Amino acid sequence: MKKTLAILLAALMLIGMFSFASAEAKTYKVGVSIYQFTDNFMTLYRNEIENYFKTLETDDVKYEITMADGKNDMAEQTNQVRNFITQGMDVIILNLVQTSSADAVIDEIVAAGIPLVLINREPLGDNGDYSYAGILDNPQVCYVGADARQSGTFQGEMVAELDNHGDINGDGKVSYIMIEGDPENIDAQYRTEFSVKALTDAGIEVECLDDQVGNWDQTKGQELCANALTSYGDAVEVVFCNNDAMALGAATAITTAGRKVGEDIYLLGVDALEEAVQLVKDGEMTGTVLNDHIGQSHAAVDAAVKLLNGEEVENYYIIDYVKVNKAYVDAQ
Repeated sequence: MKKTLAILLAALMLIGMFSFASAEAKTYKVGVSIYQFTDNFMTLYRNEIENYFKTLETDDVKYEITMADGKNDMAEQTNQVRNFITQGMDVIILNLVQTSSADAVIDEIVAAGIPLVLINREPLGDNGDYSYAGILDNPQVCYVGADARQSGTFQGEMVAELDNHGDINGDGKVSYIMIEGDPENIDAQYRTEFSVKALTDAGIEVECLDDQVGNWDQTKGQELCANALTSYGDAVEVVFCNNDAMALGAATAITTAGRKVGEDIYLLGVDALEEAVQLVKDGEMTGTVLNDHIGQSHAAVDAAVKLLNGEEVENYYIIDYVKVNKAYVDAQ
């Protein structure tokens, strides 16, 4: 009798082990569309999305990531989103090509019943502020990003905090050039506006010598800065760039023109890319602003996982920027 019971128990254990081993893990399909793979910052961001999803996998839960390059083309990205819907993605993470074209593509995702996490580029509400109804009115949609007004303010403050407040030639005003990203992008708009506003709020008179669109591109940043330095020469005291890629290009133009950052010109960027931080450390860039791709990408993935699990999410997850100047770098 005991021998029979032992055999039965052993058999049951084997059956249980077999059933456990043969049970397949739940695999969630995640569609991610990035506005443009060649963007330095978004390359860091998308890589971290994939890396972080991997750390969250268990024996029971897996994530199948499909990453798509929007190629800075809204029609291309719209087709990618439609493919995601056809493929039955369980959640979509979307970095919009054009925030002005958000309504149609978001409506398609929502109509398909797929949870959506918007990242980095937020569509504006009708009143022009961070209150886009498509996010506020839908518990299956959220936005993860940073307030670009803060990044622009930090750029201007780093100039205002200099001993000469950016007025190198002592004529009582700060003469600057502005190299903007995408004029339709709210981050570009706010960084442009608030970098200058931080100076005027500090009681500093400003003069805009040139304001051009570099579309976040390093080569274009170099070209625009070189042209401005040729046109305005020593009158250029500050170069504001909406991102570090354009600032890296501007740094090359400044060196080629025989100018010296920290002595006869100042240069500001945003993103705190590794190359830019090194330039700050070496005194070849006045400052940049940490756009926390790790904090943002992790918050985006966490929100996506919550949506997959049927949990509630907040409408907005805003990650603070950080000033990165010589003092900050030396203290690290």
